[in-house]
Amino acid sequence: MSEYRIHTPVSEEQARKLKVGDIVIIDGIVHVWRDRAYDHALMLLKQGETLPENLQGCAHWHCGPITRKVAENWVVISAGPTTSRRFDNLEPIAIRDWGIKLIIGKGLGMGPEVAEALKRYGAVYLSAVGGAASYYGKKIKRIRDVHWLDLGMPEAWWVFEVEDFGPLEVTMDSYGRNLYHDIRKQVDRNLLKAYRTLDNEVRETENTFKTIKHKP
Repeated sequence: MSEYRIHTPVSEEQARKLKVGDIVIIDGIVHVWRDRAYDHALMLLKQGETLPENLQGCAHWHCGPITRKVAENWVVISAGPTTSRRFDNLEPIAIRDWGIKLIIGKGLGMGPEVAEALKRYGAVYLSAVGGAASYYGKKIKRIRDVHWLDLGMPEAWWVFEVEDFGPLEVTMDSYGRNLYHDIRKQVDRNLLKAYRTLDNEVRETENTFKTIKHKP
């Protein structure tokens, strides 16, 4: 396991250096959006329009932040990761067409379509800690911009400038490794071992009772 401090945007070469289990700290720009912003972006592209930001090499955080406006500036009150599996059908498009290299979220990672896109285009999935919205909010230096605020505060596209953002763990890498799958396999092996041990103990107990029962 290694630890990396990365400044966005990130190249494919940088992303492919990251392996499952590595710890990542991010400085620079992180783009934040979720369901409705995804749909809006795809609608605009279908209509032949362009996105308001260049996403090549960017970090995309699955998050619905709480913010407020103070004078002319937006400030973050709370910003925690949201569950990533809800974006399984959308994130492969963002990786392939928009050039996203770092995906940040929570839950049990993402599905096989995303895993394949990570491998093909050189990107990684980073796990953040759920319930740490206040902590992550303190890592945001400023809100550089916001797009599509009419979608609602948690659904808008936010552009955060972050410093010392993390720690984040690589749980899906560009080589097909998936920490969640590794853990699941280990749990299954441990369960099978436990069931076999329990079965042997039950058999031994039954044999003991049979012996006692048939004693003269």
